[in-house]
This record gives sequence, C-alpha cells and structure tokens, in this order.
Amino acid sequence: MKENLTKPRILNLDQLDLGLSLTRDEYQIQMKELKDKIRELTYLAKTKDTPVLIVFEGWDAAGKGGAIRRLTSEIDPRLFEVHNISAPNQEEIQHHYLWRFWNRIPKIGQIGIFDRSYYGRVLVERVERFAKDFEWERAYEEIFLFEEQLQSFGTIIIKFWLHISSEEQLKRFEERKNDPLRRWKLTEEDWRNRDKWHLYEDAANEMFQKTDTPKAPWHLVPANDKYHARVMVLDVVKRRLEKELE
Repeated sequence: MKENLTKPRILNLDQLDLGLSLTRDEYQIQMKELKDKIRELTYLAKTKDTPVLIVFEGWDAAGKGGAIRRLTSEIDPRLFEVHNISAPNQEEIQHHYLWRFWNRIPKIGQIGIFDRSYYGRVLVERVERFAKDFEWERAYEEIFLFEEQLQSFGTIIIKFWLHISSEEQLKRFEERKNDPLRRWKLTEEDWRNRDKWHLYEDAANEMFQKTDTPKAPWHLVPANDKYHARVMVLDVVKRRLEKELE
C-alpha cells in the first residue's frame, strides 16, 4: 500500500491502480502511528526553523479536504495554516498570478498547506481558457523557478494529486446532491468540469512531466478508497519529513 519513495514514481494517471484499499481496522492502526510521528516531525521542523509547503491538487470530490483534516488533526494548530485557493479577487488579478501565493508561503518553522494552488495556471486556467496559450505555456518555467527559490530558502515542498475515476466522482457528486448537509459543496461548475475530464487529465499528465523535480516531486494518490488515500498522504509526508529533517 505504501508508496516506495526509492523506486520510480508513477507520473501518469492512467497507470494508477484505483483498486487499492484498506479495511477500517488497518486504517485506524496505521493512522494512529502516522499521526504520532508527524506530530513529532512538525515540532522538529519548528526547532530547525524549516518551512514546509504541502500542495494538494486533484479532481473535485477526490477527498483533498478530508486528507488535509486528517493530516492536521494532531499537529499543533500554531504551526500550520491551510489556504483554500479559489479564483483570484479583483486585487489579485491585477498582479502576476504568483503574487498571491508569495503572500501565503510558510514562514520559517511553519507549515503552509494549499488546497489547490499555483498549479491552477496550467490546469483550470489552461482548460477553461482563462490564460492565453503563451501564459500557461511559460508557467512551467515560472513555477520551477518559484519552487527553486523556496527550496533555496530551505523550504520542504511536498506535492499531491488525489486521483479518482470518473465513475467514482459521479457517485460522490450524487451523494452530495442527496445530502442536505453536504449539498453546498456541489456547484454547477463541478458538473460542467466533468464534461472536460479528458482535457483536465491531459493537462495534469503534462504538468506532472514538466514540474516533477527531485526536490519537489509529485505524489499521485489513488483515492477511490478514502482510507487508502489518507494513509498514503500521511505516509508520504512522514517519510519526506524524515528524509529532509533527520
């Protein structure tokens, strides 16, 4: 189940095994161990004045929010901040698209978590034509340089894509639509984006190939099973922090 960080990682969504799963008992045992270790490692990052940036991308309803909540549940709330990224506001749209992310990068000893991120430039802005071709095409190099500067400052960068099948997404959409307490999560835009599934998939695969680097690699998470996805996210964070800090 756990991702082997020493072997070549999968960087194409078609190659992921979406059948991976965990039982509830396996999930609870592994989560307890991982949360305890991550709590220790985040304190270590604090003592070493090391910033940590964790980026979450993926399909609508893939479970990004749930994974973030489990990741942060045992971390000292003084040490992290979650940024839910939506469309830029009127002030932000007057600046270079990275400006609003520079204003949110974590300070030394802190953890910044992006629920969606600057990668929107080569995903939604590309597919929905919010950015011109030359703008999103040059963004690969701009993002590379952006992350390189963060790394030079000492920032640990961990990037996730949570992947589910189109059928699983439809199932989750229908569950949200029929649940009065969760209906607010579902928008007309979510339904429209399903019609462009293959365009988003192509954009994501190109993004992985062009922005995966040794110090800021992508981790593609099979997320049809939420237990498996959450454990894999925490396991990758634990191992990356161990590698960089210890």
